[in-house]
Amino acid sequence: MIAESRIPEVSAVSFDGALQWFAKMQCRDLLFHPDDDPADIVIIQNGERMFQNRETEEVRFVLNELFSALGDGVYEAAYPIMMNACGIRLDA
Repeated sequence: MIAESRIPEVSAVSFDGALQWFAKMQCRDLLFHPDDDPADIVIIQNGERMFQNRETEEVRFVLNELFSALGDGVYEAAYPIMMNACGIRLDA
């Protein structure tokens, strides 16, 4: 039996698709900085890896697609989601 992945699919390889993907990751408590290797991310409370091996590969694949298409625009898409996760309200 194959378990359903916790990693959401990218709706589109675009700025809006990246923004939505990071938002979905936040809703699933899986948000991280795009420069971090998903294999190295641990849950602070228990020290366990955040992503299983299969999930790590899925996240790397998504990020490779986004960086190939958007370059540094990936950071711009992730930024408002990261700030929201930190409780920082951005001005409109």
